[in-house]
Amino acid sequence: MLRVGVLVSGGGTNFQAISDAINNGKIPDTEIVLLISSTKNAYALERGKVFNIPSKVIVRKDYPSAEAYNVAMVQALNSSRVDVVLLAGFMKILSSTFIQAFRNRILNIHPSLIPAFSGKGYYGLKVHEAVLKKGVKVTGATVHLVNEEVDGGKILAQKAITVKENDTPETLQQRVMEEAEWQIYPEVLRDWALGNYNYLFERTS
Repeated sequence: MLRVGVLVSGGGTNFQAISDAINNGKIPDTEIVLLISSTKNAYALERGKVFNIPSKVIVRKDYPSAEAYNVAMVQALNSSRVDVVLLAGFMKILSSTFIQAFRNRILNIHPSLIPAFSGKGYYGLKVHEAVLKKGVKVTGATVHLVNEEVDGGKILAQKAITVKENDTPETLQQRVMEEAEWQIYPEVLRDWALGNYNYLFERTS
């Protein structure tokens, strides 16, 4: 059984897509054993209740330093014996301590075709605003491993979509989620569950 921990900060739409895929059997031998939110009012917590997934709210301001905050998250994930950590709209930068604790076992979904529109400052709606301002014709989403460089880890999957002439940042964001993010994130986790990425991490039997 692949034991998954998910980190969220907001609505949790990718968390929903992954949970649905697990529940309907598209991702085999996998269980989300812990949901961690960086905010107390994240709607993702309500989604977690529907799936009866244990959750914790770990807020940065409750800790004296960013390092202490990251250590608290590591301890919570380790207590739940998590194999793989998924970032699903998690709006905090992880420390090197966190990344070292789960080296090559942290995945993120980014709403562009990395390396385009990625790195520091590119998150959420800002990505789609930049895409439209630049006038590019194709955008999409990327699933990648997380390392110390923002959006700089190994790319595991990408899917492109066409930018429409009448797109706004909001409509583009929605289509990137529906046509790319919600499809490739569950697919990558399915590959991990099936052992196709075993060379990247140590699984717990």
